[in-house]
Amino acid sequence: MRRTIKRKFSLAPDPTYQDLRVAKLVNYCMERGKKNVARSIVYGAFEDIKTQTKREPLEIFDEAIRNAGPLLEVRSRRIGGANYQVPREVRENRRLSLALRWIIAAAKAKKGKPMRTKLAEEFMAASKNEGEAVKKRENVHKMAEANRAFAHFSW
Repeated sequence: MRRTIKRKFSLAPDPTYQDLRVAKLVNYCMERGKKNVARSIVYGAFEDIKTQTKREPLEIFDEAIRNAGPLLEVRSRRIGGANYQVPREVRENRRLSLALRWIIAAAKAKKGKPMRTKLAEEFMAASKNEGEAVKKRENVHKMAEANRAFAHFSW
């Protein structure tokens, strides 16, 4: 007998920017269910971006996501008693979630500043192809390139 199909949760767009990706960013920033705190951090970061760059914060956000999201990643696959790191293409929704996760982790790793400032700095750095999140993407791409010989094991 077949299992029931799992329903995907549909996320409502962000109330201020009317963007689903901003709503996802707020949810990733949220800790212990405090959504208003997460919103104030994200909106504060966007305000900081606007004052420092004199550009629209969503443009910087889009560039940062584009630059931090990986195109390839490696997945472990067990074949004949050995584990191989098989490179695979990354789906669009996973690319977005990985980029957001890496940017937030890089911002949290910095010390001595408010989170909104650290997040704004990380977004601006990622939009210029710099920063920790972009380094993480480069490392993932290097791993995929190094294991390109096992690409024929892809499923």
